[in-house]
Amino acid sequence: MVSGRRVIAALRTDGFYVADQEGSHIKMRKLLAGRVLTVIVPAHRELARDTLSSILKPAHLTPADFMSLL
Repeated sequence: MVSGRRVIAALRTDGFYVADQEGSHIKMRKLLAGRVLTVIVPAHRELARDTLSSILKPAHLTPADFMSLL
C-alpha cells in the first residue's frame, strides 16, 4: 500500500502540480503534448490498489513508471 502523500510526491516528480484541493482530495495537473492531464488524489494514509490504478491511468503512467518515481 502507498499513501496519498507519496503519490502526490511521485506525481510532482513527473511534472504534475497541485491545482486545487477540496477537503482531502487534491487535484493535480500536468501539460502533456498540448493536453492538460488532471488527476484527483485522496490524501489518505493508504490508497487501495484500485484507487491507485484510477490515478495512474489518466496520468499516463504504468505501475513500473510509478514505482520508478517513488
